[in-house]
Amino acid sequence: MKIQVNARNRAHQFDAAPSDRILYAGLSAAVALPYECGSGTCGTCKARLLSGEIDDAWPEAPGRKFLKGPDEFLMCQCSARGDVTVEVAAFVQEFDAGALVPKALEGTIRSSTLLTHDVVELQIDIDAPMAFDAGQFVLVRAPGIAGHRGWSMVNYDHNAKSLRFIVKKKPGGALSDWLFDAPRTGTQVDVFGPLGSATFYPSLAQNILCIAGGSGIAGMMSILSRAAQENYFAEHSGDVFFGVRTMKDAFFLDEFASLRRTCGERLKVTIALSEDSVPAPEDHPLLAFDTGFVHEVAGRHMQGRLEGVRAYLAGPPPAVDASVRMLLMARMSTANIRYDKFS
Repeated sequence: MKIQVNARNRAHQFDAAPSDRILYAGLSAAVALPYECGSGTCGTCKARLLSGEIDDAWPEAPGRKFLKGPDEFLMCQCSARGDVTVEVAAFVQEFDAGALVPKALEGTIRSSTLLTHDVVELQIDIDAPMAFDAGQFVLVRAPGIAGHRGWSMVNYDHNAKSLRFIVKKKPGGALSDWLFDAPRTGTQVDVFGPLGSATFYPSLAQNILCIAGGSGIAGMMSILSRAAQENYFAEHSGDVFFGVRTMKDAFFLDEFASLRRTCGERLKVTIALSEDSVPAPEDHPLLAFDTGFVHEVAGRHMQGRLEGVRAYLAGPPPAVDASVRMLLMARMSTANIRYDKFS
């Protein structure tokens, strides 16, 4: 089927199979259609149907609240019944030469490991190697669950054949309930990616600030992994602030300690505890601890130290929003604040 997208600057045409979401088909054709979450929550990929017919795979998608008329729809949730023409209110370009183009893959859950009572680490083997940038995410769809979910990779490997994720249990969440209710090892899932622009490259040549709450630390671990592989902290500093409620909710502490041993004194890791006291220093000698919400802790520790810094943010939307406000009030340029919008 032929899809035509009329953008503010020009029209783009690409092909789609009957079951392809319009957004995914366009991205796979190297057309940079607008999106942020890619999973039906943010509304960024909304479009207006000009001609043709579409099917909506998830009529209850939260992002539908941003639609203003009956002819508007979410490109990440809808597929075409035949040739269609749609309109988006954004400028749309084609991908730059050499950019990583997302693709659809099949995956198999190889392992599922509880890190805390409500956080699980998944390892998914994929049927073809995937190149991705540190900090990117993929969309995962499990059998019988409506919609995709955006999960950031924990690992960073060139042409990875296996992807690591962390998922926090959400009360009433269909996919998290599915993951936590029974063993899912061996289950096949759909994977689409890589996606996202909160990415790190060694050519950045700036100091790094990572502020993350809960499972948002996943993409930060990928960034830190690539930085460690490139010996990035030999020349630049890194400050990581990981927010959790209590020590029982903390994870990856051994991984952080290993990174500190590898990267040296230029990398500092602080665990922000919003509902707990600081543990004894001898319990985790390579890590720092402080009390308060993660954006508050980061603001105190980074006061007067934001010059020449690129900030990466992740976690629950209120935590990301609070971190953005803190950085803007400290007069950090928006060009140096990077995050992907999830909800």
